[in-house]
Amino acid sequence: MTAYLIRRLAQLVPVLLVVSMILFALLRLLPGDPTTEILGQEASEADRAALRADLGLDDPVWQQFLDWTGGALTGDLGRSWLTNEEVGSVIADRLPATVELGLIAIVLTILIGLPAGVIAAVRSRTKTDAVMTTVSVFALSTPHFYLAALLILVFGLWLRVLPPSGYVPFTEDPVQNLLHMVLPAITIGSTIIAVIMRQTRGSLLAALGEDYVRTARASGLARRRIVTVYALRNAVVPVVTVAALQIGALMSATVVTEAVFTVPGMGTLIVNAIFSRDLPVVQGAVLVVVVFVLLVNLLADLLYARLDPRITY
Repeated sequence: MTAYLIRRLAQLVPVLLVVSMILFALLRLLPGDPTTEILGQEASEADRAALRADLGLDDPVWQQFLDWTGGALTGDLGRSWLTNEEVGSVIADRLPATVELGLIAIVLTILIGLPAGVIAAVRSRTKTDAVMTTVSVFALSTPHFYLAALLILVFGLWLRVLPPSGYVPFTEDPVQNLLHMVLPAITIGSTIIAVIMRQTRGSLLAALGEDYVRTARASGLARRRIVTVYALRNAVVPVVTVAALQIGALMSATVVTEAVFTVPGMGTLIVNAIFSRDLPVVQGAVLVVVVFVLLVNLLADLLYARLDPRITY
């Protein structure tokens, strides 16, 4: 296991390098001049030229990339072109809101998606299964921005049971913090809940048709024990794979969701930095998101051995 872990961690290095190169190149292709966003339209060409030299924009792109990569390897992600703050500090201020939002969405996914998939599989080809399948199709086909607007309209404006937008830090008021997080968490978690439900249903139906399940039934074991102890444990392995792959979709959904609900997280930070051409902030924030997604996928691989003893590394 230790050798496998070291090998996988070593494989993350070239992946991060390639992602950084692609990101760096794409950001340099964005239209517009960053100095215009910083100095304004009325700035003279001499002032803009001096700022370009100060920011290193006159250097070749490959030299800019090497300078940024060298700093990132030492933990220095540079400084914001707009505020001159350290990018690491800016990300540290915004990261807790996104992490909390993601964790709540994952908890909702586990509490809703997994049991719903089990119920749909146990009651296959019934009205319950049909209703759950219909709801999952609706969740998968509804864009996040539309669902967010719908939730704000119903629960925030009509029923007035939840705050329609805004953010309250957990340290200031835990109750208000959780109330403000409910609608954004449902928005970004809806698609993943539907995916997990459908995957759990399919995997559990396949597991219930295996020989060991028929043997357990013939031995007189209770149906609940057969489903929860024997079939579900084997059915959960592909579900973990799908859930890990959905983390990337979850992170992309936070970009739109945080903007709609005005949550000051990583998604809002990236969007604002792109519009203001604050490239160091974009590069640093996206790099942190990519590292998080890669680590979650690694964790999923390590969980396989715990869930299925037949899997070894």
